[in-house]
Amino acid sequence: MIPRLLADILESARWAPSGDNTQPWRFEVIDDHHLAINAFDTRDHCVYDLDGHPSQMALGALLETLAIAASAHGMHAEFRRCTELSDTHPRYVATLNPQDQPPDPLFPCIRTRSVQRRPMRTTPLTAAQKTALQHAAGNACSIRWFDTRAQRRQLARLMFDNAKLRLTLPEAYTVHRDIIQWRSRYSDDKVPDQALGLDAMTLRLMRWVMASWQRVAFFNTYLSGHLVPRIEMDLLPGLFCAAHFAILSARAPQTIDDYVAAGRAVQRFWLTATHLGLQLQPEMTPLIFGRYVREQRTFSRLPGMMDTATELSARLSRLMGDSLVERVVFLGRIGHGPPAASRSLRLSLERLVEREK
Repeated sequence: MIPRLLADILESARWAPSGDNTQPWRFEVIDDHHLAINAFDTRDHCVYDLDGHPSQMALGALLETLAIAASAHGMHAEFRRCTELSDTHPRYVATLNPQDQPPDPLFPCIRTRSVQRRPMRTTPLTAAQKTALQHAAGNACSIRWFDTRAQRRQLARLMFDNAKLRLTLPEAYTVHRDIIQWRSRYSDDKVPDQALGLDAMTLRLMRWVMASWQRVAFFNTYLSGHLVPRIEMDLLPGLFCAAHFAILSARAPQTIDDYVAAGRAVQRFWLTATHLGLQLQPEMTPLIFGRYVREQRTFSRLPGMMDTATELSARLSRLMGDSLVERVVFLGRIGHGPPAASRSLRLSLERLVEREK
């Protein structure tokens, strides 16, 4: 039986974002005021997580969400990482103590925060909105904005070209095949196809093509099958937004603690955007493949993919600044518009809570 206080807090905390809705964590109740977060990464099967850093940032987002949820119940959450365990399966122990402070104002945004993959309005962000978002990211992070028409065009083209790499990698195909839930508006543990940002005709064709890698390879090779999805999912959304943005840490992250801290800052930024009535979409794959290039990490069996990633990485470095690109922990686009009509949900608390070990 989960104590009522912990159950209430975890009911909100479970809505933290994670790559492709993987939810790489499970909860373990220790006693009325202590719980453990048993996390894991997906490096053994996900080409976007070969170093575990995206999962570590998602873990940071979870810890921040849990802390915000605790504040709404009059509690302060402190976290301790069990440093004797491997970074591939980190464990945090959360201690909840009563506090005499008002609830975090971001609490109401936890469940409404979502990903908007469709085009937004190009109405510029106000100076006050940018200031609030910078404040949300904290003193250890800075925000770089790409909000002129020329800058949005540059980032949109980078995302469009990067999507070709993403959609022609056999290693990425298996990820996409496993995380998309077809004919769905919502999904507890995947991404519903209606949230991908594709029109109905493209979606039907994509569903048929993705039944096998042989179909994907044939369409990509002979019919430019990746072109329309790239236009709909990357180029048009990249052009139609208020801005693209980069969140930079004070120094290049190296350890799990650095990436977890970055994830906490990103979550506060995202929840603040939601509080301001803004929509957001992460644009992380150029960062991920760029890091693979810098680390000379092989990520595909297909020849030429590393060369393509190297060229894209060079373009990203020129856009961000060669001396800054290693400090970028998050890329995204942001703007005004309606919330997503289709979205990922979360596993139930019953499925996320483990018995004490």
